[in-house]
Amino acid sequence: MPISIHNAPNFYARIAGIFYLVIILAGITGQVFLRGSLIVPDDAEATVGNILAASTLWRAGMLVDVLMHICDVPLMIILYLLFKPVHKPVAMVGLVLNIIQTAVLVANKLTLLLPVLILSHAGYQAAFTATQINAQIMLLIDVHNHGFALGLIFFALACGCYGYLLFNSSYFPKFLGVLICIAGASYLAYSLTLFTAPAYAEYASALFILCLLAELSFGLWLVCKGVNYSLWRNRLNTNSQVAV
Repeated sequence: MPISIHNAPNFYARIAGIFYLVIILAGITGQVFLRGSLIVPDDAEATVGNILAASTLWRAGMLVDVLMHICDVPLMIILYLLFKPVHKPVAMVGLVLNIIQTAVLVANKLTLLLPVLILSHAGYQAAFTATQINAQIMLLIDVHNHGFALGLIFFALACGCYGYLLFNSSYFPKFLGVLICIAGASYLAYSLTLFTAPAYAEYASALFILCLLAELSFGLWLVCKGVNYSLWRNRLNTNSQVAV
């Protein structure tokens, strides 16, 4: 019998968990250790100097982000298949919201490409003064941060769907559903704060630790535990009988 989500849900759950952990690692690496190490808040000259001195590091951060979004694709598909027996419409809504989030974040990466294009092209640099170039680079970084927050709004809503599905699945522990809902609320709180009260966004970013704990717990559970197979089969069989 070929391996399918119906007869081997834990095989797919573990694959999803691996992708989830890669996404978490890539997200932290790109945002904090690569790109974040070059950005000096409120100091455009220092930031531009860092990018010029380590443009390879900046580009590596973008590539790591792209890897993260590539991993998003199989993860969201597997999650949809795992959650479909619980409530297919909610699972579909979660999938669509996740797709929108990923599309927004991928398009948003262009704002990170523009700084290295400007700084590596003599013609672009000749058209502006150093002060203007520095201001443009900081503007692009700021636009990227807001684009990231925009994408998180859709992911926050997707987390609400996933949290509901986890809580009501029976083959996942309910506490995972609670954690993912908290993560979604935290992402939403941060994004809304950045858009409506940016002076407090730095404080709201502390909520990301809750998001990290929740998503790391879910990813590790998928890898180490997967689903409760007997309860998965019961739920699947019940849905099949209802469909008939």
